[in-house]
Amino acid sequence: MNELSPLQTERLKYQPKLPHSLRKGVNKLELIQGENTKAIRDEEQIQELFKNTYGKPIITFESTNEEKVFAVKNVGVILSGGQAPGGHNVIAGLYDALKQANPNNKLYGFLGGPAGIIDGKYIEFSDEFIDEYRNTGGFDIIGSGRTKLESQEQFEKSLAVCKKLEISAVVIIGGDDSNTNAALLAEWFVQNNTGIQVIGCPKTIDGDLKNDQIEISFGFDTATKTYAELIGNIQRDANSAKKYWHFIKIMGRSASHVALEAALQTQPNITLISEEVEEKKMSLGDIINYMSDIISQRAAKGKNFGIAIVPEGLIEFIPEMKSMIANLNDLMGELEQDINFYNATSTHDRFEIVQNRLKVENAKVFASLPALIKAQLLMDRDPHGNVQVSRIDTEKLLIEMIKTRLEGMKSQGEYVGKFSELAHFFGYEGRCAFPSNFDADYCYSLGYNAFALINFGLTGYLSSIRNLTQNADKWIAGGTPLTMMMNMEKRHGEFKPVIQKALVKLDGSVFKKLENNREDWAINDKYKFPGAIQYFGPSSVCDLTTVTLQLESVK
Repeated sequence: MNELSPLQTERLKYQPKLPHSLRKGVNKLELIQGENTKAIRDEEQIQELFKNTYGKPIITFESTNEEKVFAVKNVGVILSGGQAPGGHNVIAGLYDALKQANPNNKLYGFLGGPAGIIDGKYIEFSDEFIDEYRNTGGFDIIGSGRTKLESQEQFEKSLAVCKKLEISAVVIIGGDDSNTNAALLAEWFVQNNTGIQVIGCPKTIDGDLKNDQIEISFGFDTATKTYAELIGNIQRDANSAKKYWHFIKIMGRSASHVALEAALQTQPNITLISEEVEEKKMSLGDIINYMSDIISQRAAKGKNFGIAIVPEGLIEFIPEMKSMIANLNDLMGELEQDINFYNATSTHDRFEIVQNRLKVENAKVFASLPALIKAQLLMDRDPHGNVQVSRIDTEKLLIEMIKTRLEGMKSQGEYVGKFSELAHFFGYEGRCAFPSNFDADYCYSLGYNAFALINFGLTGYLSSIRNLTQNADKWIAGGTPLTMMMNMEKRHGEFKPVIQKALVKLDGSVFKKLENNREDWAINDKYKFPGAIQYFGPSSVCDLTTVTLQLESVK
């Protein structure tokens, strides 16, 4: 192992907290069944696709003094999708619960994501190996990947590997797509009488894998605090130099939860929320006018500086951009087979071919964009065959269009001051950060709880830890059926079952907090400076949850 930093040395010693119900161990638990569940939408279609795992009850665990004896179990674990702080602790919690239940139990880690279970690439965890990764960021313990588990061939190969290792349960740690894969694999294993269980764990810094039972996905707490620290630092610099407008795009593939949380922690001058833009049917021009007006108002007060927060997925929520991108998504498969497009010798020629093939209104939108943005729209597709929104420099698009708008305002005699801009994108900085105490505790509990679900023979469930704004001993452990969160969505031209993303609720308390303060924050510089994540010290600082969780917990 590489030489450790002082912080890493101390973090390895940290003992994560568990809910009271899990503290006696997984062999001293009682399973409480709630009501049977149904899909969030498209109930008949989901039920037809998941005949063997649909409609299961919500599960809650309570501690008991009666100790149960369970058979020896071998478990496999997969890290799937993008990294999120705390993933190592999910595995550590799973390992500790497994070994506490029976020292003869084994935990195998599949390497490189779901491809590991298909290709039979794995390691067996030991105490010494696990101990090197406790309370650390990243997914480097076994690596991650984005291979989808959805075909008959993949399922059969996964089954062969599980049989070879005598694995009776698989834990998939991932986001909405990864846990959709978990639901499909669970259904196939039951349908084919394999005796192998599948349990998911809710991971994504985006914060869009949540419902009444899953209050937040792990990694959201650490990532938003990391971004908030960086934004606070930039605000302090802006308030010192007083000469730059900082446009900060923040990671979050579709939902704006990350941008909203970071804004509530720092109180910048402008915060765009994708869901609001879509609801109000704001055009790109509307957004530019809104931002330019604030810049002009601040300039009139001698403030030629400010902070603007831009969610990563914004461009897809602007109605005319959304329509154009949807048209482009459908068109790209055809274009890739078009010999003229493929052999085009210049970027300009490719742009012309695309414009000629798009619908008239969408072609106008495409033509109006800067060349940089057009080129980014034509990059390689994401795994779903769609435009890779994360590669689009939305913040730079806004800057260029604001410059043009301010020049127009100036020519009309309006005072716009001096506009000097800097662009930032915060994303990867937060995905592998040292997990906060909250995420360290939450993730360890999720992993520990996942083995409790396995021990009781459950499959097709997501590990659930609730009541998260309370002290950890008051957290509620249990399980949520994966099919409960599913609906049908169009992917690669056909409808498929997927876990529904939870978007920002515009009538919810979190957005209302921003909405009620944004005019004040726009002009009056109410900046907050959260500082770095704290691991040692008073609980009021070290165990602080996100503003989102605090507001959503108030019923």
